[in-house]
Amino acid sequence: MDDIGLVTADNPGPFTLRGTNTWLVGRNPCYVVDPGPLAEAHLQRVLRDAQDRGGIAGIAVTHDHLDHVEAAAELRRRAGGVPVAAARYEGADVRLEDGQRFGPLRAIATPGHASDHLAYIAGNACFSGDAVLGEGSVFVYPDPGALRGYLSALRRLRVMGLRVICPGHGPVVLDAPAKLDEYLAHRTERERRLVEALDAGLRTADDLLDRVWSDAPAALRPAATVTLTAHLDKLDEEGRLPAGVERPQLSLLGEP
Repeated sequence: MDDIGLVTADNPGPFTLRGTNTWLVGRNPCYVVDPGPLAEAHLQRVLRDAQDRGGIAGIAVTHDHLDHVEAAAELRRRAGGVPVAAARYEGADVRLEDGQRFGPLRAIATPGHASDHLAYIAGNACFSGDAVLGEGSVFVYPDPGALRGYLSALRRLRVMGLRVICPGHGPVVLDAPAKLDEYLAHRTERERRLVEALDAGLRTADDLLDRVWSDAPAALRPAATVTLTAHLDKLDEEGRLPAGVERPQLSLLGEP
């Protein structure tokens, strides 16, 4: 962890937890992972800490949700026009695909929370964006194959010999294997409860949410609705979804 720095933005909320994490990797110069929101105080802290590390050579984006990329263009400008790398972010100079390198970072496709989501590996550390958080779980957006792809990505990360996870929100995870096991078990348990509810005859989105996501706070019910849809899609793709199940009307298209 000696070559990893953290600047957390002051944008706390139900989805961002204590704020969006911006990571500084390496030195002479460093690379920035997820520049975060466009807030002057946050930008100044990132630039100051990066200067102490010998400046910025590049900016890597895990996914194009606004709380992760809003500051990208301005940070790029103030850092002297350094390249921005991402899978989909429209302001990127470098388009990354699974396995490609950007400085010390190796991109790993981790779709699920967003179809363009990448995690970055440097040594035995994973910069996970919103694929894995420091606390709590993430919502999975229902693109075709999203949940199956997400579970596959988690299993892939699990066998990479990672020690720490540097998440997009929340504290550093010091036991990466245990956290990945926890995430896989959580999704398995949600599916078990969903299948049980469907077997009991529940068919409306509200009834399924009340039964399967009974622990979700009111502020996170929209995110639970999104993830419910991804779980229903997975069961449908596997031929295990009963007839007559109501599909939620999604209002959550991303993060604030």
